[in-house]
This record gives sequence, structure tokens and C-alpha cells, in this order.
Amino acid sequence: MDEGPDRGLSELQSAIGHCRICVEAPLRQPLPHAPRPVCVLSSSARIAICGQAPGTRVHASGRPFTDPSGDRLRDWMGIGETVFYDAAQVAIVPMGFCFPGLDAKGGDLPPRRECRLAWHDRVFAAMPQIRLKLVIGQYAQAYHLGKLRKGSVRETVGAWREILEASRAQGVAALCLPHPSWRNNAWLKKNPWFEEEYLPVLRAEVAAALAE
Repeated sequence: MDEGPDRGLSELQSAIGHCRICVEAPLRQPLPHAPRPVCVLSSSARIAICGQAPGTRVHASGRPFTDPSGDRLRDWMGIGETVFYDAAQVAIVPMGFCFPGLDAKGGDLPPRRECRLAWHDRVFAAMPQIRLKLVIGQYAQAYHLGKLRKGSVRETVGAWREILEASRAQGVAALCLPHPSWRNNAWLKKNPWFEEEYLPVLRAEVAAALAE
């Protein structure tokens, strides 16, 4: 985290780093491994990446988006690793801070609800300078968009112009994204407007926020 004057935010980051709610006081089944919260808070960043939860590679590295999904997300944003991992410029706050484990089919489980209940309102209240949120996946969209969210992730992404305009009027612009994983390759091929129309706007919004 950037070394700004906001001691409260630094203490909040430390408290999240030591969180063990999912093991010691879980809402349902406890986390199936030791907690390793991964998030990046900032008192100066104008951009917040609001995703789902770390996967196995991020759980191992302790650094967000150290996987092919991160490579694609950075490409979508039009920035490199230096800017992406500069906490003074980009905050990264997934809905679940720890890798939630795998389901019976080997896919990632949903983000733990404990994170949202314990931390998210406090985190975003402590970062009032955020001006652009990149909202990835259904759980993040449900939390960050509220009534602006549509019936599905694809419908929500498809309504990006409406959501961008309405969210900007509310004070924090939001751009909704599908998860940048290989699982969405088929959808991306079927929806060429995403790369042709949406990504130029996304990159321009990111560049404008960074320029602040």
C-alpha cells in the first residue's frame, strides 16, 4: 500500500492481512486451508479493480492476478505490470480476499460471504478518492452496482454504456467486465463488439483516471 498519511487505511490493510474469520467463525463450512488474504488498498489510487476471489496461483503467490487472467485484464486496460501493481495508482479489492477452495468439479468456489460482511463497506468508505471501478463477475456486480445490475453478467456487460453513464452520475464510474479467463473465449468470439467498441472506451477511461 502507498505510504500516505492515512494511518487508518494502513491499519485496515493490516487487519485484513491477519483475518481468520473463515476459519475461526465461518458462516458455513470453514475455509479448507490456511487464510491468505490478497488485496491492495490505497489512499491515492483513482482506479479500483473489483473482482471475485483469488485462484490457486494467486493463493500461492500472494499477489493479485499473477495468472493468465491477469495478463488479459492488463491488456484490456491498456497498462503494463508496473502501473497495475503500483498501489498509488490502482487498488485491487476482490469480493473474497482468500482463495475459497475448489468444488467437486475442480472449479473455484464462490467468494466467501464473510469478506463482504466484515470488510467491504469499511474498505470503500476508507477510499473515497476512487473514481473508476472495474467490476468483474456476478458477485462484484451485485455488490457494487445495486439496482444498475441486470439479470446476468452478460446482460450487465452488454449494458455497459447505460451503467457507465448512470454510475458516473452517482459519483464513481463503473465499467463491468466478464471474467478475463480462458473460459470466456467463446463468448468473446461471439461478441466482437466487446473488443471493437468497449475496449477502446475502457482504455480511455483507465488512462483518464490514471492521469488524475
